[in-house]
Amino acid sequence: MTFLFSIALGLTVFSAFALGSFFVFTRTSRATMQRVYEVTYAGRRRRNRSAPFAAEATRRVFAAIRWLRARLGLGIEEGLPERLANAGYKGALPADIFNSARILCPALALAIGSLISSYRGFWMIALPALGFIAPNIILTRLLARRREKIRRSIPDAIDLLVICVDAGLGIDQALLRVGQELGISHPQITEELLQINREQRAGKPRIKAWEDMAARSQLPDIDAFAAMLNQTERFGTPIARALSTFADTIRTKRRQLAEETAAKTTVKIIFPLVLFIFPSMFIVLLGPAVLAIIRGMAAMSQ
Repeated sequence: MTFLFSIALGLTVFSAFALGSFFVFTRTSRATMQRVYEVTYAGRRRRNRSAPFAAEATRRVFAAIRWLRARLGLGIEEGLPERLANAGYKGALPADIFNSARILCPALALAIGSLISSYRGFWMIALPALGFIAPNIILTRLLARRREKIRRSIPDAIDLLVICVDAGLGIDQALLRVGQELGISHPQITEELLQINREQRAGKPRIKAWEDMAARSQLPDIDAFAAMLNQTERFGTPIARALSTFADTIRTKRRQLAEETAAKTTVKIIFPLVLFIFPSMFIVLLGPAVLAIIRGMAAMSQ
């Protein structure tokens, strides 16, 4: 039985190691897989017969939620469409989902709190309050995450913009081209650049479109980028030279940020060392000596 157990254990460990190695060495990036999917399934559209039924059911649910909110006297939160748009969710559907969550989450939390036997009154008050503020917290985190992704994609976008401008494209065509090229690797900055193009095609002035992008992103780098474009537009300075200088500044800032992050690791690694690594080392190094001392003291006492 022991021999068979050893064989089974060995086969299990070998299989797990083989599967882990296979997934590690054969995995591809998300951008690569998306490009392969677009090339392979270009022009193909699968028909989903249940889509109209699901859309109608969703519309009825949201209509019932809006009616309930009107009965309860709950209005639409001020600035909610702008926050959802800044988080990357545009249209009426995200607002309906958010407002529905503000009603359904407290109701579900109240039902869960009523099932708890100990301190039932406390849980029936605390859980609905937490369920009411949970959608707002999640939206705030999604907004911060999208801004962080935009911040990380700015150096690549500026470098491509410099290349496009040096190649002879105008600033509008260069922004559109950069947005198209970064659609897979950095979809967040692509949405902002394409939004600028759509606004300009709709008749919005160029400077106003750039200022609106800075207001949506609320990032210092985007603010500096919009201010630089506004200065070049108003004073007629060469856009290529200004973009090259701004790209050097962004590149230097990114390198300094990487150096700052690397310097913080020496402080952050203290806690894993003290809590996990040092106790294991003490057990390995001092364990045999402690056992020997205990055995010697036991022998002396006998």
